[in-house]
Amino acid sequence: MSAEKKLIAIEEISEANAPAIYVAGGLQQFIELVKGEVLGEVPDLKTRKGRERIASLAAKVSKSKTAVEKPGRDYLRRLKEMPKVVEAELREFVTKMDALRDETRRPLTEWEAAEDARIDRHNDAINRMKDLAAELGTLDAEQLQARLSELSAFQLGEAWEEFEAEAARTKEGALNAVQAALAARQKYDAEQAELARLRREAEERAEQDRIRLAQEAAVEAERQRVAQEQQAEREAAARREQELIDQAAAQEREAENQRLQLKLQAEQAERARIQAEADRVAAEQRMEQERQDAARRQEEAAEQARQEERRRADAAAAEILRQQEARERDQAHKAKVMGEAKTALMSLSITEELARCIVLKIARREVPNITINF
Repeated sequence: MSAEKKLIAIEEISEANAPAIYVAGGLQQFIELVKGEVLGEVPDLKTRKGRERIASLAAKVSKSKTAVEKPGRDYLRRLKEMPKVVEAELREFVTKMDALRDETRRPLTEWEAAEDARIDRHNDAINRMKDLAAELGTLDAEQLQARLSELSAFQLGEAWEEFEAEAARTKEGALNAVQAALAARQKYDAEQAELARLRREAEERAEQDRIRLAQEAAVEAERQRVAQEQQAEREAAARREQELIDQAAAQEREAENQRLQLKLQAEQAERARIQAEADRVAAEQRMEQERQDAARRQEEAAEQARQEERRRADAAAAEILRQQEARERDQAHKAKVMGEAKTALMSLSITEELARCIVLKIARREVPNITINF
């Protein structure tokens, strides 16, 4: 059993024992003490002395109240000031301890900052090499050559520290990617130039064939026209000669009927003139028709030559396009197969970059006894 708690007299209340007194229920002891002193007497109200005693006891209660209340109020004021003192003390303590902590850790903090900067510098260089090998399909040969030069400018060695192996792999992979893209672009440009040259040559040959056919057709038309004119002149001369012979024979046979014969001859001459005129007109019409037919044949021959040349050029272009699409499909298929192999390797908890390098080594047949089936 614990020892009985010692009672404190009102006049013994001090700053030292105030924390033990002014607590919940702590003042009840003084109420009981004063009550015991004042209620133990029963003064006689009929006497003056009795009445004065009652007044004296009431005054004693008031005095005891003041004796307990005053140090309590003082203690309460001290309690109200205490949080400010504690707060200021704690604030100063925290500030000084934080400064001491930072000063103590400063060498490590500076080392960590330098280490982070060093690692960031290496990672930035490696990421730059990766960026140079990205999105190559939209670049021309000059831009690809510039990237190749920038990649070649990265110098490997001890300066890369623990990043040397990763930098070497990244540079090799980036160089291979850019070189492959440059070779493909140069090949594509050469194919396009060759296709343009073939088209120009085809157009030039078609134009030369058209001019040659037109010239040949014009020469043939002129030859036929001259031949037709000569033939018409020969036929007219023959007819005129035959008419003269007939007229002479008629004159010899029918001398007696000269007037009638002359009339007949005049009628025959008129018919011959009309026939000659008709023959001449017919000959000109035939010549015009033949000229038109020759021009039409010439135009048809030129159009046929143009269509044939266009078909040859289209066939050549289609073949080049077919070969290019076949190469692109083959490259896409290989990229898909290699991507699946890389994903399978990454399931072994290795980095994507290392998995890609392993797949590339196998694809280039640099790993003995292992191949990738495309």
